[in-house]
Amino acid sequence: MVAALSCTVWPAPQPVTTAQEFSQYDVEAAYLFNFAKFVTWPATPLTQNGAFNICVFGDDPFGPSLDRIISGEKIDGKTVVDKKISSPEEAPACSILYISSSEASRLHRVLSVVKDAPILTVSDISDFTERGGIIQFVLRDNRVRFEVNLVPVQRDRLTLSSELLKVAVSVKRGEGSR
Repeated sequence: MVAALSCTVWPAPQPVTTAQEFSQYDVEAAYLFNFAKFVTWPATPLTQNGAFNICVFGDDPFGPSLDRIISGEKIDGKTVVDKKISSPEEAPACSILYISSSEASRLHRVLSVVKDAPILTVSDISDFTERGGIIQFVLRDNRVRFEVNLVPVQRDRLTLSSELLKVAVSVKRGEGSR
């Protein structure tokens, strides 16, 4: 039953291109939305009122894919909205923050602004999880997969479902562990 559930919830990652021509960023956009279903945020004024914001900081690699995926969707009764933000100071209004690779040089600054805030940080920047991010997209066998760093998850008072952790290619639990 658990195997059937995880296949339903987390289908096998798609190759970067398939007969249906899904791009790497189409798959990543779908993951961004699905991550929200497997994370619990602490009850704060940010999460009690308003929309559920999935923010993109920097160049938007998703194009219309993320818009299509979240159209009409709700998380915890809140309408899911994707927002483009242009400065790290806008990030506290986000529930999920995707940091584009165009912002690699400002990553330290962005992560310092959201440190201790209940924001799920996601990126495909090389060494993102090693540098303090939570979820890093990686390509394995031409498929989009992801790694997880639990250190900022605990610090930022988020809870990740064991179902999410089961499908990660690696989980960093503390300094030096994988």
